[in-house]
Amino acid sequence: MVRIEVIGIEKPEGVEVIIGQGNFSIFTVDDLARALLTTVPGIKFGIAMNEAKPQLTRYTGNDPELEKLAAKNAVKIGAGHVFVILMKNAYPINVLNIIKNHPAVAMIYGASENPFQVIIAETELGRAVIGVVDGKAANKIETEEQKKERRELVEKIGYKID
Repeated sequence: MVRIEVIGIEKPEGVEVIIGQGNFSIFTVDDLARALLTTVPGIKFGIAMNEAKPQLTRYTGNDPELEKLAAKNAVKIGAGHVFVILMKNAYPINVLNIIKNHPAVAMIYGASENPFQVIIAETELGRAVIGVVDGKAANKIETEEQKKERRELVEKIGYKID
């Protein structure tokens, strides 16, 4: 039997989330924290990672509120070796490559500031992440005016398109 559950990620407005999976939790949680600190000056974050043995959640960070929320979300997900990063003062685009390139990281399920849900499957052995829901579904194509506004916003935050 497999039971499916949807877990809503709890986070304050404006906080980015990254959900991924790796291994060697006892080492990886601190190593990813060091990677975040050295990649984006001024980043504030909490990171938590579930360890399959001894079945506990490791956590660290430099923002106590985000640390607690990352740990709370990781426990709710409950899947072994899954990590949750909650961060401010940085965007996922700033840190995803450094996280993905860590030797203990197997995959990234999603990264966003949007409302975020994790779809879980549970068997007699444990829990697994099936996927994520990142915000609401798109239901129309942008207009030329919306395209212009998007490009202006991207340039405003430091990314020039052409």
